[in-house]
Amino acid sequence: MAPIERITMFKIPNEADRDRVLEQYKVLAKTATKDGKPYITTMAFGPTIPDPRNKGFNLAVKMTFASLDDMKYYDTECDAHKALKAVVGPVKEDIVSAYFESLV
Repeated sequence: MAPIERITMFKIPNEADRDRVLEQYKVLAKTATKDGKPYITTMAFGPTIPDPRNKGFNLAVKMTFASLDDMKYYDTECDAHKALKAVVGPVKEDIVSAYFESLV
């Protein structure tokens, strides 16, 4: 099975809230574990570069998981992700997420 690539974008109106979310992603990058080991293969995140094509989404995150099961664990069981959602939930205006198996 090919790795799973996941892209998530957020609309967070307040700059201070965006900074808090980015700080929480730094925490997640250090603390997300499954069976005591890191399981997110790669992660990149940051503010988007202003452009009309981003339709107001101002934070972007790209993660790679070794398997769909790992991504499902992230969504449903990961304590680090639960902590992130607690920070993001009250401040986000919108969120979009998509995932896929890379063909290359």
